[in-house]
Amino acid sequence: MHWIGIAIIGLLGGFTSGLLGVGGGVLFVPLLIVFYRMNPHLAIGTSLLAIVPTALAGAARHFLGNSIDLRMALFLAGFAIFGAWLGATLSLQLDSALLRKIFALFLFLLAFRLLTQS
Repeated sequence: MHWIGIAIIGLLGGFTSGLLGVGGGVLFVPLLIVFYRMNPHLAIGTSLLAIVPTALAGAARHFLGNSIDLRMALFLAGFAIFGAWLGATLSLQLDSALLRKIFALFLFLLAFRLLTQS
């Protein structure tokens, strides 16, 4: 059952990644923490590695559908790489319980903003 659950999480994360542009942080991390009792640091690192091929597959399909601003994507990526390094550095210094709370608050605030935005 362990691998079946991981496969379902992967399929769900890949689907939402391609559909909505989210999957790793929004689905992989909380599901790995809740259902597999992973330490948040391990869940985040696992999610980041798993999302690389997922993002490439989704981006390739969106590219074929002519729905990518390549200049903007490359500009974003340049800064995102630096931001990811800084964020990972900070994440690894935080206590797991605090990191889990920060993550939950982030998801709550994001959901609230999406629901109330006109």
